[in-house]
Amino acid sequence: MVETTSKKNQDSSDEEHEKASVTLPGTVEKIIPSADPDAPEKAQIAVEGAEDLYREIRVDNTLKDTTGEKVSLKLGSEVDVTIEANKEAVQKKK
Repeated sequence: MVETTSKKNQDSSDEEHEKASVTLPGTVEKIIPSADPDAPEKAQIAVEGAEDLYREIRVDNTLKDTTGEKVSLKLGSEVDVTIEANKEAVQKKK
């Protein structure tokens, strides 16, 4: 399912751009410590609805909350994985 949503461009507060997006549920299944103390740990997320071979993604486990404070995901947390694309990057399905 792909839906079109309106997002405000951060550079222009009045100008709106449409983006196609899909949001899939996921679960944090591993927290992977970094071997390099200067590099962030990784969160491995199992994405529901993805093909078996491509089900897991790994991302830096550094997020910001609504106040701008750095936070990290907890093991076992349920998350939403959103993919967005500009209007120019998509085409109608045949």
